[in-house]
Amino acid sequence: MSKRQRLSAPERRELIELAAIGVFAERGFRGASMDEIAKRSGVSVPVVYDHFASKLDLYRRLLERSRNALLEMWGAHLFGDDPAEERIPRAIDAWARFVEDNRDAARMYFREAAGDAEADAVHKEIREQARVALGVLLGRLVDEPRDQEQLEMSGEVIRAGLVGLAIWWHEHPHVPREEIVRTALDVLWSGYLREAT
Repeated sequence: MSKRQRLSAPERRELIELAAIGVFAERGFRGASMDEIAKRSGVSVPVVYDHFASKLDLYRRLLERSRNALLEMWGAHLFGDDPAEERIPRAIDAWARFVEDNRDAARMYFREAAGDAEADAVHKEIREQARVALGVLLGRLVDEPRDQEQLEMSGEVIRAGLVGLAIWWHEHPHVPREEIVRTALDVLWSGYLREAT
């Protein structure tokens, strides 16, 4: 009988994070328990606490993980030498692929309220950071100079629209990704993004 290979600390942390994404997506912050996260991770509860000081700490980490992945995705697809008519549809398609491939993470990240005052405050803080960062990305995309507040407002319109679409798609999973992308482009491209480029 072969001995089970011992996981490294980063590998174990990744298992815990992936399990926790599913638990938070299904149960929300208040309904999620560290016991269930540990069980799904295949580790003991003390091992979960070796990696995360609290359930709130783990929740914050997962929201930051999704925020960072989305911002990296936007940055990678919105810029380059290709015309905006190619870059923006490619970026929207990459966003839809993220939502499709990471349904639990997207559901957790885009859900507006956690049902707990501290968790709601964390979610709001990370959402505001994402809005500011999206404003900075838009600032690099537009031809005419705009102040930070204008960019943040535009970023919020885009963010809120895509959040609503992601939530709607979660409730209507039969809709193909291509239709989601087409709808997002019809709304965003005919409005802000065409004007910005």
